[in-house]
Amino acid sequence: MSANTPQSALITGNSSGLGLGFTEVLATAGARVYGMSRRGCPEPRIAGDERVDLGEFDTIAPAMDRLLEGVTRLDLVILNAGLLGHIQRMPDAPMEELRLLMDVNTFANKVILDRLLAREIEVGQIVAISSGAAVFGNAGWSGYSLSKAALNMLMQLYSHEFPGVPVHSLAPGLIDTAMQDYLCEEADSETFTALQRIKAARGTRTMPDPQTAAQDVLDILPRLREQPSGSFVDIRALNDPEEYARLTGRR
Repeated sequence: MSANTPQSALITGNSSGLGLGFTEVLATAGARVYGMSRRGCPEPRIAGDERVDLGEFDTIAPAMDRLLEGVTRLDLVILNAGLLGHIQRMPDAPMEELRLLMDVNTFANKVILDRLLAREIEVGQIVAISSGAAVFGNAGWSGYSLSKAALNMLMQLYSHEFPGVPVHSLAPGLIDTAMQDYLCEEADSETFTALQRIKAARGTRTMPDPQTAAQDVLDILPRLREQPSGSFVDIRALNDPEEYARLTGRR
């Protein structure tokens, strides 16, 4: 394990996708990884795992108490769990779906952070996985964009509650997960044209697999700590500022 590799981490939503990628990369490096997800983590080297539906707030604190019994420090907390919802016009977005997205993508993280504070667990760094959708506001992204924008502000507010701890929301860029099956194969890219760029990126280096994307995020953690705590950062702005400028100009 290198000096920069977290020795302990809490990762939410690590049953698949990017969360599982984080778990696998960190476990391979020898870190103790604790996970919370609805389906459970398939990685056998995980230090602790709790199945919990983050949309059911009352179940989160007891699950964290079981998971983190005896844990006094977490070098890294990655708030990764989230739902996409449907790509649709805002007038077509049901309130029930919007509430669920806000609950899981935003407010569940408040419950998690509050429990870390209540247990007085020392934390080295907090990263909430956000999205460019939080700032681009492209047509069709409805509840996902709303919930990720709220997540960004939640992290800004909680940066005041964790003095001395780098707290950021991070857009990790495009990642080839099961979410892309829906975005690239089912969602209406003719009506919602921002999807066309995503479809074109699938199968290219612009959309890496979850393990590669996880390693990319872990590699930039030292640079992320240099950004003002509470801020939103897009990994593409760090790694390729010119391309990110072109991307934001095309939105």
